[in-house]
Amino acid sequence: MEAPRPLIGVLALQGDVREHLAALRAVGAEAMPVRRQSELDAVDGLVIPGGESTTIVKLAHSFELFEPLHKRIAEGMPTYGSCAGMILLADRILGGVAGQDTFGGIDMTVRRNAFGRQVESFEEPVPVEGIDGGPVTAVFIRAPWVEEVGPDAQVLARVEAGPAAGRIVGIRQQHLLATSFHPELTGDARVHGYFLQMVREAEQPPAKSGE
Repeated sequence: MEAPRPLIGVLALQGDVREHLAALRAVGAEAMPVRRQSELDAVDGLVIPGGESTTIVKLAHSFELFEPLHKRIAEGMPTYGSCAGMILLADRILGGVAGQDTFGGIDMTVRRNAFGRQVESFEEPVPVEGIDGGPVTAVFIRAPWVEEVGPDAQVLARVEAGPAAGRIVGIRQQHLLATSFHPELTGDARVHGYFLQMVREAEQPPAKSGE
């Protein structure tokens, strides 16, 4: 019998919600928008899309989702943040609004709008560790980058060329994944496939001693 497909939510307060839902469905996940705690409680994993990080936080508080989401992330729910979502999974922010909240979870320092204004948006092929088939096309729109990482965080992707060469734009820490770029805008769903595999692995019960 075919195993049930994981149900992955997309935080639907702002950003490229529809595009993330389409990418998740393309790789074999069930996907649904999340605006309420009951919807958050139902999902096996969550995508936090791009947008404006301060606005997403304000809306999360308004919808009474901030604390439940913070709690589920801390308890191990697989979560993927793209662009603003990366900022919201960071433990520390540079260039943020004074006192800006994040959901946190990844031991990293992220610089907001590090790549410049929206008119300076660009695309670039970026190899991502753990993703086969060559570099992914990374779309950067007012994107952050990672200034520093802690010992538990694994760097997955760096910019390879241009003035930002060497900057960290993909990272994972246990059940959390974050990218500076927007894979949902390219038609290449491999990053979403990688996240789907993270969700499936999190659903597997731990092996019993001796197995």
